[in-house]
Amino acid sequence: MDDIILEMRSITKEFPGVKALDKVSLQVRKGEVHALCGENGAGKSTLMKVLSGVYGFGSYSGGIFYEGREMQFRGIADSEDEGIIIIHQELALVPHLSIAENLFLGNEIAEHGIIDWPAVYTRTRELLDKVGLKENPATPVGKLGVGKQQLVEIAKALSKRVKLLILDEPTAALQENDSQKLLDLLIEFREQGITSILISHKLNEISRVADAITVLRDGTSVATMDCRQSGVSEDEIIRGMVGRDMAHRYPERTPNIGNVLMAVSDWNVWHPEKSDRQMIHNVNFEVRAGEVVGIAGLMGAGRTELAMSIFGKSYGQKISGEVQLHGSKVDVSSVQKAVDAGIAYVTEDRKELGLILDEDILHNATLANLKGVSQNGVIDDNRERHIAEEYRKTLRIRTPSVFQRVSNLSGGNQQKVVVSKWLFAEPEVLILDEPTRGIDVGAKFEIYSIINQLASEGKGVVMISSEMPELLGMCDRIYVMNEGAFVGELGRADASQERIMAMIVNA
Repeated sequence: MDDIILEMRSITKEFPGVKALDKVSLQVRKGEVHALCGENGAGKSTLMKVLSGVYGFGSYSGGIFYEGREMQFRGIADSEDEGIIIIHQELALVPHLSIAENLFLGNEIAEHGIIDWPAVYTRTRELLDKVGLKENPATPVGKLGVGKQQLVEIAKALSKRVKLLILDEPTAALQENDSQKLLDLLIEFREQGITSILISHKLNEISRVADAITVLRDGTSVATMDCRQSGVSEDEIIRGMVGRDMAHRYPERTPNIGNVLMAVSDWNVWHPEKSDRQMIHNVNFEVRAGEVVGIAGLMGAGRTELAMSIFGKSYGQKISGEVQLHGSKVDVSSVQKAVDAGIAYVTEDRKELGLILDEDILHNATLANLKGVSQNGVIDDNRERHIAEEYRKTLRIRTPSVFQRVSNLSGGNQQKVVVSKWLFAEPEVLILDEPTRGIDVGAKFEIYSIINQLASEGKGVVMISSEMPELLGMCDRIYVMNEGAFVGELGRADASQERIMAMIVNA
C-alpha cells in the first residue's frame, strides 16, 4: 500500500435537508490520473471540497489519509501546505492583474516585505514554459482566452509545488484543441510523478487519460475501475453513473417540420465598444416549426454574439437587419420586446446571466413570465409555487424543495432551472447556447428530451454547441459559422464532423 497517496474513508457530508455524501471511500495511487465521474449532484465536487479544506474538519464525518498520515484540514491553506491544490470549475483569477501577479497572489516572492519583481518574472516565465504558454508575464489575465486562463491556473498550482492536483471540469468551457492541450499536460505531469484527480463529464477525455475511475451515484461510491488492467468502455462508465444502460445518447425523434417560423435577414452587428469592428456579417437563416437547427463553429466564431444580438439586441451596436416570426416583422429592440414576440434565449453563462444565484428555485423559475403568476400586478404566491413545483418534477430538478437557493444546486440542476424559466415564458422560438455545458450524460439526455418535446409541439429550436456529436445527434439542419459569417449549411443526412470542419477551414 506504499503507492497509495490518498485514501478517503467513509466520508459523510450533510447540508440542511440533503445528505450530499454518504460513506464515500476513495483510494488514489501516486502518479496516476484518477477520474471522478457521476451525474450532477452525485457529490463529486463536494467530495473534493472536503479533501481540499473548503469544507473543513468537523463539518463532515470520516477520515482523510494523505501520504500515510491522517489529516484534519480546516481550510484551503492547510491542504495547500501539503501540496494538494484544487482548481475549481469557476476560475479564481483576478482579470485586471497580470499573469505574474495572479500566479503569486498570496504566495508572493518577497524579502523583508518587499516583492522581488525580477525573481517573480523569472519564475513566471519558467512556470509558463511548463504549461506551454508564451505570453508576456505582464499581460493582464482578462485579455487571455478561457483556454489560456485555465493554463495560468495550472501554472499557479505548480508555483505552490503541487503533489496532488484536483481539476473540477477543467475543459467544460474549452474548445477541442485547448482541451487536448490540457489533457496532454496531465499526461506530462503523470510522467513527472504528479498525481491528478480529474472531474469531468466528457467520457472520451476520461477514457484517454485516466488510469483509474471512481464512479459516484447519489452521494455514494458505487464502483472503481482500473483502466490499466483492461480497457473501460464509455458504456460501463455510464451504467455506473446512471444505474442503467443508455443504448442511445440522443433520444429518438421523428421530425414533423412545418412552415418557416422565424427568419433572420441581412443581420449585421458591430462590437459594443469598438465601433469600427464588425462582429456579425450579413447573416441570413431560418427556423421552421418543429425543427431543431444547429449553429456550429469554433470559439470566437460569433455564435453567442449572434444569439444575444437577436435576443433584444443585448449585444453589440449599430445592429441592422430584420427578424420575422410567422412572416411578419417583429420588434426585438429590447429583451422584453423579444420575449413578448415569442423568442427566448438560454445563455451559455448560467451563473452570471441566467440565474439569480441568491434567490430560490421558486423565484428563478417564474422570473421571465411574472404575468403568468400574477393578477392586477400582484403575484399569486400559490400559483407561483405550483408552477415551480411542476417544473421541478417535470425536469427532475434534484432538490427537496423549490425554496432551495439556486447557488446550492449542482451545475446540471442549475441548467434545468434556467430552462424552466424560459419554458414558462412559452416561447415560439427557443435559442439554446451551449445548453449541456458542464452537465453529465444523464442530465444531457433529459435536456435533449425537452428539446425534442418542444419540437414535437411545433416550436422552433436553435441550438449552439461546441460539441459536434451533440449537433449531429440532435439537429435537423446545421449552419456553419466562421468569423461572424455563415459559411455553409448541412442537412442531417449530409452532416459530419469532417464536413463541418472543412467548411470552417476553407471559408
